[in-house]
Amino acid sequence: MSVDPTADPSAAADLEALYAGLDAARLRPLWTITDQLLTPTPRPKAVPWLWRASEMRPLAERAIRLVPVERGGERRVLSLTNPGLGGRPYAAGTLWGALQCLGPRESAPAHRHTPGAIRFVLEGEGVWTTVDGDSCDMRPGDLVLTPGGAWHDHTNGGDGNMFWFDGLDLPMVEALDGVFFEAHPDFNQAASGPHNRSEDEYARTGPGMGTLVPGAVTDALDPEPSPLLVYRWSDTDRRLSELAAAGSGPLTTLEFTNPRSGASVLPTLACSAHRVAGGDLASAPTRRSGNTVYVVYRGEGTSVIDGQRFDWTAGDMFVVPSWAAVEHRSGPGADLFGLSDTPVLRALGIYREETLLGPQEVTRVFG
Repeated sequence: MSVDPTADPSAAADLEALYAGLDAARLRPLWTITDQLLTPTPRPKAVPWLWRASEMRPLAERAIRLVPVERGGERRVLSLTNPGLGGRPYAAGTLWGALQCLGPRESAPAHRHTPGAIRFVLEGEGVWTTVDGDSCDMRPGDLVLTPGGAWHDHTNGGDGNMFWFDGLDLPMVEALDGVFFEAHPDFNQAASGPHNRSEDEYARTGPGMGTLVPGAVTDALDPEPSPLLVYRWSDTDRRLSELAAAGSGPLTTLEFTNPRSGASVLPTLACSAHRVAGGDLASAPTRRSGNTVYVVYRGEGTSVIDGQRFDWTAGDMFVVPSWAAVEHRSGPGADLFGLSDTPVLRALGIYREETLLGPQEVTRVFG
């Protein structure tokens, strides 16, 4: 908005003085920034990106040799840093993603924090995560939850290195000015009873184990985290195989759920498993509000994200920012793990999903 100085020089001077006064008072006139704030579609600062296991793994092994796990550092973690976020250690604007590693006979100290976290195991045996006294054994392909506020520590009781994907809602909680952190008074918390108590109580209840749904959760919301703390790959693999055999198309998707309510596993985070069928067909290009980080568990393939091609293989991690169209293809077949912030968008009634079908677009809105 401007005034023509040739038509009214005094009005132009007054307007210039107004803007100077607004600036001095730390005020911004909305009429000059509307198009920056109220955009037709999301404009995330994060960009599509892929982190390669061939680069991460050697660095993680060097870190195991050189960097001890102790109080202060707390964890040996390599955080995914999206180049669009100005150096912040986040995979996307709302999601933390990282590779965590433990050497033989090591323990990572007990602590708790308000951000919620998940672990998806990539490689190794003999490790467990203790969550509020329940020691959950970790094996490749397993998903382990550490809800916000829960005491947790990690122990490697084996003779080999252990690697897993860490996912947190840390950037989201930080944006809400809600981050709290507390170290446990002891290096490791006391475990109570046998390992995997939550699994014994909750994993076998309800249809389909009560913990996996085809596609994605669209209705249920729950402010409480899942009481089931570990989801086994053997169950996930079997259910993916059943759905794929029934003819689910190029992409078979499951979401891990809270067995009590059918909601996503954490109030702020959704976890999913995806089987990309072998062959030449790609999944339908789809875009969603909110961010998703993918971890390649098995196989190799290609994803096209807003027109950019990313070739991936086992152990790679990549991010699909909000409203970026993505499609997946794998010649030999592959399995992906996904982490997203969808529950928050659904709770606020601002989640949107759009499948692109040639010149036509089919939109689903959940709120």
